[in-house]
Amino acid sequence: MKIFDNRAVVKADILLPAEGLDLARWSVIACDQYTSEPEYWERVAAFVGAAPSTYYLIYPEVYLNAPDKETRIRNIKSKMREYLSGGIFKEMEGIIYVERETAHGWRKGLLLAVDLEKYDYRPQAQSLIRATEGTILERIPPRVQIREGADLELPHIMMLVDDPANLFIGPASDHRSDLPCLYDFDLMFDSGRLRGYFVNQPKVEEKILAGLGQLADQKRFCQRYNLPPETPLLLFAVGDGNHSLATAKTIWEKTKVTCPNLEELKNSPLRYALVEIVNLHDEALVFEPIHRILFEVKDSPAFEQELQVFFHQQVEIRPQPSYEELKKAVNNKGKSEQVAGLLSNQGLKSIKFLKPSTNLTVGTIQTFLDKFFSDRKAQGLDYVHGDDSLLQLVKKGKNNVGIYLPALDKNELFPTVILDGALPRKTFSMGEAWEKRFYLEGRKLTSR
Repeated sequence: MKIFDNRAVVKADILLPAEGLDLARWSVIACDQYTSEPEYWERVAAFVGAAPSTYYLIYPEVYLNAPDKETRIRNIKSKMREYLSGGIFKEMEGIIYVERETAHGWRKGLLLAVDLEKYDYRPQAQSLIRATEGTILERIPPRVQIREGADLELPHIMMLVDDPANLFIGPASDHRSDLPCLYDFDLMFDSGRLRGYFVNQPKVEEKILAGLGQLADQKRFCQRYNLPPETPLLLFAVGDGNHSLATAKTIWEKTKVTCPNLEELKNSPLRYALVEIVNLHDEALVFEPIHRILFEVKDSPAFEQELQVFFHQQVEIRPQPSYEELKKAVNNKGKSEQVAGLLSNQGLKSIKFLKPSTNLTVGTIQTFLDKFFSDRKAQGLDYVHGDDSLLQLVKKGKNNVGIYLPALDKNELFPTVILDGALPRKTFSMGEAWEKRFYLEGRKLTSR
C-alpha cells in the first residue's frame, strides 16, 4: 500500500477474481439499488446460482428489514473467509483504470483507496472529501453491523472530481493501449460492458498524480471558483455510496479510540476505503433525478389538499394528459421555477411551488414528505431511480403516491457544495439504476 499524504489517495492492494471465473455471475450491482424491487434481486440469485459471486459477499438493502438479517450477515462473513482461503482471488497493488458502458457512452474512472481522515459527511464539512447530499444517520448502524469485523470490502462508492481539463483520469485513458487489460465482459441483464486496465506504467502514474496535484493546488482552487484565499479545498465529492463511506468512517473512528496514535494506525486497512473516482465532466456521466414514492397512503384523495395546506395554498396543481406530458412540465420549467410531478390513483398532475421553501425542488417537496410520513399517513417512503420504475411502483398499489422530480445540473454541484454545504438527501443519481457501479474488485480489511 503506497500512501500519497497530500492528495487523500492511496495505491491499495486490490483483490481481483481469479482466472476462469464467470465474471457475468461474479459481478453484481450496488447493494443500494432496486430497494423496492425484490424481484430484481430474485433474478440475480437465480442467475448466479451456486457460482462464485459478489452476490454472496454483499447485503442487498431490499432485505435490510428481513427477519433473517442476522443469519444473512453471518453467511456473508463466512463466505468472505471461504473465498479468501479458497483461491477465488488474486492480489495486486496499484491503480485500475475502469471503463463502463452506459446509455450515454463509456464512463471512465480510476480505482484507488481514499483516506478516511480526509472525509467528513457532516452537512457543513470543510474536508478534502465531502458528501454531496445529506447523510441519513439512521442508515449507518445497520451498515456498520455488516462491515464491522468483515474480512473484505467491495466498492460501489463513486467519487467525483471537478476536472474540465481531464488532468487526473486523462493520462490513463490516453495510454489505455499501453496498459494490460484485467477484465472485459458484459454485465448481467443488459447492463452494459465493463473493462479494467492495470496502470503499471510509472510515467502514466506520475501524470495521474501530477494532475491530481494541480487540482489540489489551493491557489488554483480559489481562483477557479472565485473564493477567498483561505477557503478550504474540496478535492473529491461523493457521488454514489455516501452511506457506505460514512459506515467505513464510523468504524475507523471507533478504531482510533482503541489506539489514539494515528501514526501507528497509518497502515491500518480500516483507515481507507476503496472507491472509483470519475470526472464530473465525463460525457457519459449524466445526472438523473431520484424520485420519491409513498406506499399505502392512508387517504390518497386528500394528499393534494394536505400539500396545499402545508405550503399555505402557494401550490399550483394541474392535471397532465400523460406521463410524457407530466415529465415535460417538470423538465421544461423556467430556470427560477420549481415544479414536480404527482402520480396517484387520482391521475397524473404537475405541482408548481409558487413560494418554494428551499433552493431546489427536491428540498422543497422533501420538507412536506418528511412531515407527512412522520405523521404516519403512509406505510413507507422510498427513493426510486428511474422514470419507469417510479410509474410501475405507483401502479403496484392502489394507494401508492409517486413524486417525479427534475434532474440537477451537474455543473452546479461543486460550487453548491463549496458555498452551501451538502444538498438535500437523495437529490441526484449518477445515471439510471442499471448504470451504477457493479462489484468486481475487493480489498482486505483484516490480516487473514
